[in-house]
Amino acid sequence: MQHLSDPTVESRVNAILAQMTLAEKAAQMVQVPFAYVTEEEAFLWARRGAGSFLHVMGEDARRIQREAMSTRLGIPALFGIDAIHGHGLNRRAAIFPSQLAAACAWNPALVEEMGRVTAREVAADGLHWTFSPVLCLGRDTRWGRIDETFGEDPYLAGELGAAIIRGYQGDDLSDGEHILACAKHYIGYGDAVGGRDSCDTEMTFRKLRETFLPPFARAVEAGVATIMTAYGSIDGTPFTASRKAMREILRDELGFEGFVVTDWDNVNSLVEKQHVAADLDEASLLAARAGNDMMMTTTAFYDSAIRLVESGKLDEAVLDEAVRNILRVKVRMGLFEQAMDRGTPECMGCESHRTSALLAARESVTLLKNDGVLPLDGNTRNITVIGANADDIRAQYGDWTYFTHPHMSTEAIPERPYVTLLEGIRACAAQSGASVVYARGCGPLFSETDDLDAAIEAAKGADVIVFAVGDVIEQAGEFRDRADLSLSGRQEELFLRLCALQKPIVTVLVATKPLCLTRVTESSGALIAAFNGGQYGGQAVAEVLFGEINPGGKLPISFPRHSGQIPVYYNSLPGWHGERYVDLPETPLFAFGEGLSYTTFAYSNLRVDQSKLQVRVTLSNLGDHKGSETVQVYVRDLVSSVLTPVKRLIAFQKVLLDAGESRDVVFSLKRDDFSLVLPNEQRLVEPGAFALFVGGSSKDSDLLRLDIVLA
Repeated sequence: MQHLSDPTVESRVNAILAQMTLAEKAAQMVQVPFAYVTEEEAFLWARRGAGSFLHVMGEDARRIQREAMSTRLGIPALFGIDAIHGHGLNRRAAIFPSQLAAACAWNPALVEEMGRVTAREVAADGLHWTFSPVLCLGRDTRWGRIDETFGEDPYLAGELGAAIIRGYQGDDLSDGEHILACAKHYIGYGDAVGGRDSCDTEMTFRKLRETFLPPFARAVEAGVATIMTAYGSIDGTPFTASRKAMREILRDELGFEGFVVTDWDNVNSLVEKQHVAADLDEASLLAARAGNDMMMTTTAFYDSAIRLVESGKLDEAVLDEAVRNILRVKVRMGLFEQAMDRGTPECMGCESHRTSALLAARESVTLLKNDGVLPLDGNTRNITVIGANADDIRAQYGDWTYFTHPHMSTEAIPERPYVTLLEGIRACAAQSGASVVYARGCGPLFSETDDLDAAIEAAKGADVIVFAVGDVIEQAGEFRDRADLSLSGRQEELFLRLCALQKPIVTVLVATKPLCLTRVTESSGALIAAFNGGQYGGQAVAEVLFGEINPGGKLPISFPRHSGQIPVYYNSLPGWHGERYVDLPETPLFAFGEGLSYTTFAYSNLRVDQSKLQVRVTLSNLGDHKGSETVQVYVRDLVSSVLTPVKRLIAFQKVLLDAGESRDVVFSLKRDDFSLVLPNEQRLVEPGAFALFVGGSSKDSDLLRLDIVLA
């Protein structure tokens, strides 16, 4: 995307701003929550010149926009929506895998396509702006919003975040087919203490720069148009009030040119929850001075801002700057010329978009264990599918859809097309002549419909059991953090009873996050992580089960062995005395980057040209199947003046090889890939020895090592 600022745009923005009254400027800085105001209030805000409306779609958006355009200056409103994995709040849209599931593909091009399709469908609905991507890191899996992240790693999150931003925004925001992206939550929101949503974060500015800032820096490089502030704090200062975070770092250092929007009611939270402001006027003063351009849902900011300027407490130039940032985006989008009837209405949920959702689902399937049970062959004649999540589209979709999110109707009936795991297995089995029996057994929540005896009876005649486990939307999302990540309800009890039948069990995880599956992993013949695969997640897993596709997914996040082991992520700092728990290994159950295939890959001949910082490794497909392997490059600073991670991802490539094929995979690294952040917050490369690791996961046993010295 082109830079937002150019002389023509700036001239037009300044001309509009020169005509605006104080009240019109204050209104432009407000985002109105459509679901929480009356229709009369919504139209009043449109006439005042509100800058944006939240969660309004279709004809409602068109009516409000007509009202906004009929005002004295005719400044169009921006309509924002949480289109998190597809335009999911619209029942006709294509539903993609969640960010976490999509991250399993380790494929920026696929994620960019996910953004492009989502943008087309959001634009076709008359909207302009999605609150995505989430660039928080999923390092504490107790947190309820893990599914919205790209996983635990800064580099992977940054690469995938930049890709989806390119998809959302394209090369020309004014073409009517693209929308504004919003990188959120700035910053460290996902690292809240105890995995407690919106709680305080134990953050320092050095830690911010070392771990949490890089994905946002990549987003700014990709031209992201908007940034959303987080609920948390740094050194006791809420990010909503942190001038250093938003002005000095985000704008002055990173060069961000778009506008900043607060998260939900952040300004009021300074008073009601964080208690750093005595009243809303003081909170509004803090938020505006810090660099928030638009206040989500805190509509009382309008009156406060006017009072603050009129009393002399707030310089009107602060409002001018914020409004200029907002208007610049609106001009760049071409909204003054075409605020409505943008996009291509007939594209909503069209066949090509659904195909993109299916391809994303296929690449997201991650095989974590296989004792030879998979793929199912012609000798498998009787399949028993067990578990509520095998045939629960709400569990498969996850959060932020028209029938799973509290903002919408959770009573809504899901619309076709979609394919659950059970439906996918039945379709694949029909082609091979195998029979399929289904028994619900139980789900993640205790229910009167639980019937373990019926499930056991159904499984007695099976050649193989496919057992779907996981969670449901009531256990994930905002306000829904978990202290215990073991299998909930009677799922583990049912699994142990199935094990007693001494039949092969393929366990499929349909869940919003990694769960503690130690016992399940030990006793399953195969284990697949499906997470929330979107409308075709069930079909994709079934195709893997029957060998119609070769799985290539890799975990973007580690699996804990036990809830007490959390947080457990691969790029931890060294120095743990004993290096393990008394009652648990130090390693995760499954590590970042892990994922199996139906073929076998081998790494050899690792070499480095230090003058060019070019890394080469030979990758060989030793098996009988064509397959893809994600080659991963990690670095360790062997001696450094501050603690640095035991290893850190700095590059990856997804490589497709035919059976028996070998190929050299080449990486061109940058000197900055070896950098660290000093206590004074300066980033630099300290000369000395570094270890480079190349292989198929973050596990030491999967990596080749070569040490180098940088001068």
